[in-house]
Amino acid sequence: MITSRHKTFIGLFQQTLRERQSLLCVGLDPDLQKVPANLPRSAEGIITFCKEIIAATHDFAAAFKVNFAFFEALGKSGWAALEAVAAALPDDVIKIADAKRGDIGHTAQMYAEAIFRQLPFDAMTANPYLGEDAAQPFLDDPHKGVFFLCRTSNPGSSDIQNFPDRTRPLYLHIASQVREWNIEENAGLVVGATHPRELQQVRKTTPDLPFLIPGVGAQGGDLEAAVRVGATASSDLAIINASRTILYADPGNKFAEAAAREAEKMRGKIRAILQGSFTAH
Repeated sequence: MITSRHKTFIGLFQQTLRERQSLLCVGLDPDLQKVPANLPRSAEGIITFCKEIIAATHDFAAAFKVNFAFFEALGKSGWAALEAVAAALPDDVIKIADAKRGDIGHTAQMYAEAIFRQLPFDAMTANPYLGEDAAQPFLDDPHKGVFFLCRTSNPGSSDIQNFPDRTRPLYLHIASQVREWNIEENAGLVVGATHPRELQQVRKTTPDLPFLIPGVGAQGGDLEAAVRVGATASSDLAIINASRTILYADPGNKFAEAAAREAEKMRGKIRAILQGSFTAH
């Protein structure tokens, strides 16, 4: 955990973004089929790949987000790889477990135990569908953050999240509910960059919650709109996640150097947008 005088996750989040002078979150989604050919197509290869990406991009990032699915798919060796990669994450960034957990109270307690006690994560992603009693075990520790799925970046998200209509869609109800759950100042939202209008609505509904914003890069989200709409005036309540754009910037053995260049470029674009000097190319 990041050492801080702050007593809540949101305090830690804001401090980290200010100290790192970055809103970039590097997503670690290590697809075994895309690991460079010079690395083994195995859990060991994923460990090496992720560690080199972390080392190469650390200077430019405020956070790292580890996608559990890419590790869990490998079974026992994948969980060992997850532990190794989590242990390699630096202590001066926000460490996010992208696990999207959600279940009734007692089961949720076990998920929270695994992610926050057995692993060194500062925050996790979670599904709010089961309601407050299921969300509460994730929120019990004020030092640990929870980003609840709100308006996600995938193409089919409107099927459920726009229900019942555009005047009061489900995603805005979720945003309002999570704001009520934010008693310990440790709740946030996942809101995709692929839906800038909805992102703006959610920000107006929850001006004080931290956002995890995926969907830029490979998913086609608008980086400029995401930063302008999602970031607050203080520029310390949103992180912009990029995964494939950074991880697979070069398919060869220069992947780490290419990832560093892409991360630096992404951080630079975000800074330029915040300063009002960004020009799209």
